[in-house]
Amino acid sequence: MDDDRVTRRRVGDAETRQANRGWWDTDADDYQAEHGAFLGDTDFVWCPEGLREADARLLGDVAGRRVLEVGCGAAACARWLATQGARPVAFDLSAGMLRHAAQAADRTGVRVPLVQADALALPFADGAFDIACTAFGAIPFVDDSAALMAEVARVLRPGGRWVFSVTHPMRWIFLDDPGEGGLTAVHSYFDRSPYVEQDDSGVATYVEQHRTLGDRIRELVGAGFRLLDLVEPEWPAGHEGIWGQWSPLRGRIFPGTAIFVTDKPAG
Repeated sequence: MDDDRVTRRRVGDAETRQANRGWWDTDADDYQAEHGAFLGDTDFVWCPEGLREADARLLGDVAGRRVLEVGCGAAACARWLATQGARPVAFDLSAGMLRHAAQAADRTGVRVPLVQADALALPFADGAFDIACTAFGAIPFVDDSAALMAEVARVLRPGGRWVFSVTHPMRWIFLDDPGEGGLTAVHSYFDRSPYVEQDDSGVATYVEQHRTLGDRIRELVGAGFRLLDLVEPEWPAGHEGIWGQWSPLRGRIFPGTAIFVTDKPAG
């Protein structure tokens, strides 16, 4: 993309929501064509490093549990959870991604409830779920991620678990380059200005937010969560795939993903 159409600037909630809904609706086909095989139709892959819930078990025992997949995309994670005996619900802001979720349900015969919803205004009752999770969904694409944490806390029962993966905050120091150009620090870690792609009129077409590790922890604590673990998946031997700015070169030097494992304390 042309340099003059990429910037870092403050973007409000309405512009962020419009940009990202439009982006994912438009990009859904290309995204699934590029990444669908890696993610699978009925699998739970936490990150480009390839860590799977079947191996990591970060959600604990899911059998019989009501699980909310936040920002589900094509809902492969929710379908995998259904095969493990969970009772999942999957939601996303993008109708384009939910269309792919419905198509995958037709292919696999594994069906879960699909809801089009905004992560900042969840259409679910208080305490409706035992577990909430997302693999790179929603959190980086909203203006007020602290409010998202509070909404997730609201719909979780006491004792419920909230686990999510995001781009590791230290990656914001570097360019989105999987090669050697992505090994040199060029941005301040402390600059929270969103990454913005915009059209010729200066209207945002894609917005991604940055928060530091400390920011994330404060958001979680502020919403009433307890941090149980912070998982930084290492790049596995033999994995030579490239996903955007993720690559073996960078992955063997510094982390690309942070997975926050939390719960909402009972009582």
